[in-house]
Amino acid sequence: MWRRRPGRATSRRSRNWPPVSGRTELKNDINETGATARLAPSGAGRALFLLASCIALLVSLTAAVSVGAIAVEWSTVWGVLVNRISPGSVEVTWSPGREAIVWELRFPRALLAVMVGAGLALVGASLQSVTRNPLADPHLLGISSGGAFGAILALLHTGLFLGLLTVPLFAFAGALVATLVVLGVARMTHSTSADRLVLAGVAVSFIIMALANMLIFLGDPKATHTVVFWMLGGLGLAQWSQLVWPLLVLLVCAAWLRWRAGDLNAMTVGDETAATLGIDVRRFRLQVFVVGALITGVMVAFSGIIGFVGLMVPHIVRMFSGGDYRRVLPASMVLGAVFLLWADIAARTVMAPEDMPIGIVTGLVGGAFFVWMLRRT
Repeated sequence: MWRRRPGRATSRRSRNWPPVSGRTELKNDINETGATARLAPSGAGRALFLLASCIALLVSLTAAVSVGAIAVEWSTVWGVLVNRISPGSVEVTWSPGREAIVWELRFPRALLAVMVGAGLALVGASLQSVTRNPLADPHLLGISSGGAFGAILALLHTGLFLGLLTVPLFAFAGALVATLVVLGVARMTHSTSADRLVLAGVAVSFIIMALANMLIFLGDPKATHTVVFWMLGGLGLAQWSQLVWPLLVLLVCAAWLRWRAGDLNAMTVGDETAATLGIDVRRFRLQVFVVGALITGVMVAFSGIIGFVGLMVPHIVRMFSGGDYRRVLPASMVLGAVFLLWADIAARTVMAPEDMPIGIVTGLVGGAFFVWMLRRT
């Protein structure tokens, strides 16, 4: 006797219901509410927050170039920048030495801090959406560890046989492999829920870091000190010739994530609701993980491991701009850049003239924020 399979009608109905008009209304409603139960700020409040963030970014960038073992006046900072863009447009009242400090050392470092902070905050916000876990960030999910493993392998064991692209390519490959391993472990252990996916990422992160430490132990002792300092995070190796790669990756990936901001909103509500809206949940989650691995791998290759930026910044942004990812993503990038600029300023001034690894600063601030967030929730 023929019997209807119980799951077939349900799955067909979930794909075709509600109708297209109903899906559009539901998606618009999710976007308007920001996929969150928290009351979103008013439009004027969101605009004020975005304006304040942009002003803070401009001030922070100027301060990052000005502050250091040799202080440089803000007028000199902008004078050097304008003179480099349009030679002869301003009167040169500074010495060649100060111009070299501003243009060759501090501007590349500050711009790298902007890109790394923006990238890590962007990845953290995206991962928190697709995993529906407020603690998700590239550091906890093992993506940063995978990038570190690839970079250490290139620095200590394979050599720069591809030139300057060797470390970024190896870092991206390591981050991507770590992402695939996390997803594989989650599938193998039937950890399909968002919370258990994060737990799988933490477990994989510990394993990969153990392997990375083994590579350091087996590597050249003379190069170990440099690698250990790099693992703690630092921006001191920034150069103009290398900034094009993190900038290109950040712009392309940020544009794609902003284009899929409506889908990120739907994912925060739940997999069933997202599937009802026509989103291939598993495929979209994998795509976001791959994009996050690309951003994180490239940023790790140029700055080392910097934790907690992707964890803190999106939470702060949602307090002021609501939960709509059409606003959360750009605001997270701006605030992430501001935060890392000031972390770098602290790292350069606390133990001046020595540069303290920036990962120590972000770890201290991030740990305190983590405790505050646990108490608040």
